Amino acid sequence: MAVCPSLSSPAASNFQFSSHTCSMIKLPISSKSLKPCGPPAIGRPVITAALSERPAVTHPPPAPGKSSQLTIRKVPGEWGIPLIGPWKDRQDYFYNQGRDEFFKSRIHKYQSTVFRTNMPPGPCISFNPNVVVLLDGKSFPTLFDTDKVEKKDLFTGTYMPSTDLTGGYRMLSYLDPSEPSHAKLKKLMFFLLSYRRDHVIPEFQNTYSELFEGLENELATTGKASFGAANDQAAFNFLARSFYGVNPVDTKLGSDGPGLVSKWVLFQLHPLLSLGLPRPIEDGLLHTFPLPPFLIKKDYQRLYDFFYQNSSPILDQAEKVGISRDEACHNLIFTTCFNSFGGMKIFFTNMLKWVGRCGAKLHADLAGEIRSAIKSNGGKLTMAGMEHMPLMKSVVYEALRIEPPVPSQYGRAKRDFLIESHDAAFKIKEGEMLYGFQPFATRDPKIFDRAEEFVPGRFIGPDGEKMLKHVLWSNGPQNESPTVDNKQCAGKDFVVLVSRLLLVELFRRYDSFDIEVAASPLGASVTITSLKRATF
Repeated sequence: MAVCPSLSSPAASNFQFSSHTCSMIKLPISSKSLKPCGPPAIGRPVITAALSERPAVTHPPPAPGKSSQLTIRKVPGEWGIPLIGPWKDRQDYFYNQGRDEFFKSRIHKYQSTVFRTNMPPGPCISFNPNVVVLLDGKSFPTLFDTDKVEKKDLFTGTYMPSTDLTGGYRMLSYLDPSEPSHAKLKKLMFFLLSYRRDHVIPEFQNTYSELFEGLENELATTGKASFGAANDQAAFNFLARSFYGVNPVDTKLGSDGPGLVSKWVLFQLHPLLSLGLPRPIEDGLLHTFPLPPFLIKKDYQRLYDFFYQNSSPILDQAEKVGISRDEACHNLIFTTCFNSFGGMKIFFTNMLKWVGRCGAKLHADLAGEIRSAIKSNGGKLTMAGMEHMPLMKSVVYEALRIEPPVPSQYGRAKRDFLIESHDAAFKIKEGEMLYGFQPFATRDPKIFDRAEEFVPGRFIGPDGEKMLKHVLWSNGPQNESPTVDNKQCAGKDFVVLVSRLLLVELFRRYDSFDIEVAASPLGASVTITSLKRATF
C-alpha cells in the first residue's frame, strides 16, 4: 500500500501522543529481556514472521572496537538490457521468486543491503525503473532527508497514475516540499483534523460498536465473521462521520463508499499488485498497461459529489489559503479515501492478525490494563487516559514496526552524496532513484533484538521509547513530527490514535478472540472464529 494517512495538526497540538508518559505503570525493558507474546508454552509456538515476512539476512554483531570508517564501494548490481532487464526483474518480483525472496536473493548475491535493480512495473507503464535499493535500517532513513532527495511524483514509485483519476490535479502525496502548493495543501489537511477533533473518539466508539455487534451476529449465525469487509464499511463511515459530520448511509452514497474507493484505488495501484490471476492475464494486462481512467469516471464522480456537498467549512478554509474549492475537494477525497481509509483497511487487519496470533496471555494483559486505566479515569476514555496504557501503546508501535502499512519509499537524489549501510559507504549520483523496502529496515537485526519476532512490550519504558526512532512507517521516525517542510505523513498521530482506539474498544468488550488468517493482495485477510465476552 502506498498508503500514508494525511490527517493531523501541524504542531500536533490536538492529537499529540507522548511516548514518554507512563506515569501509572513503569516497566523498563532491556533489549535482551524482551519476550515475544509471553513465554512459549507447550503446543504454542513463539510468534515469529512467516517465511515471506522474514528480513533478508541475519547480520553478525559488529566486532568490538571496529572502526567507524566505512569502505567506499561501488553500488553493486545491474539494471540489464533496457526493456528486457526490467521485464525479467518484474517476473522475478511477482512470480518466479516473490517480493521478499526477490530482495533476499540479491542481498545474498551482492553481499550488500544496498544494490541496483529494477522495480516494477517497468515497461510499458514506467520507462525508467532503475533504482538503488536500500534494505537496512541505517541507509533507509536517507529517503526522509529532503536536503538529499526529491519526492516529486514518487508516491507510487517508478510510475505515476494519470491525474485524470484525481480531477486533473497532482495530489499532495505527489508534491515535493519545495513546491509552493505542498505547504498550502498540507496545512489544509492539518486544519481538517483540527476542525472536528472532538468528534474522533465518540464517533470511533459509535461506529466500531456497530462493527463488533455485527461480527457477533455473524458469528452466531455462521460460526465465522470476516473482519475485512466489516472494517471497510466501519472505517469509511467513521471517517465521514468524524471529519465531515455526515453518515454516508443517510445520503445518496449509501453503503457504496468502500466499494467505490476500492475500485478507484485499484486503477492507481494495479501495476504493483498481484491479484492471483493467471500470469498471462495479470502480467499482460495489469502490469504492462495502465487501465483507462474513463472506466472509473462515474464511480469517482459519486465520491466527488459526496465530499463536495459535505465539506463546505474545509473548502471555505481552502479558499482562504489560496486553493480552489475543486482542487481542495479532490485532495480531501485522496486524503480520506486513499490515505486514511486505505491505512485503516490494511493496518487494522494486520494488527489484529499479530495480536490474535499472540493468544490469551497477551489478550488478558491488554484487557486488564485497558479496563483498569479507564476505571481510574472515572469510566471515561480520553487521549490522556490512553497514555496510561503502556502495553497497549507498545503493541501498536510493534505492529507498525513489524508490518508497516506503507512498505515502500522512493526518492530521487538531488546531488551527489555518500550513503552508508552498516558495512560500507556508497556513492550516489545526482538524479539516481533510491528505493527502500521498509519491512527489511524495521526488522534490521543490527538495530532490533529478536527483530523477526512480534514482541508486544518492545517499546515499554525508557529503553523501549529510545527505539521509536527506528519505527519508520510514517515516512519519518516515530519520535519526530510532520511539518510543511517534510514528507512525514500529516496524519501520523491520527493513525496512532485510531489504532489505539481499536485495541481499546476490542478489549473493553472481549477477554480474548480467535482468528484465521489468509493472504490478501493488500495486507492480510482475517476471519474471526470466536469472541469471548468480557468477564471482569
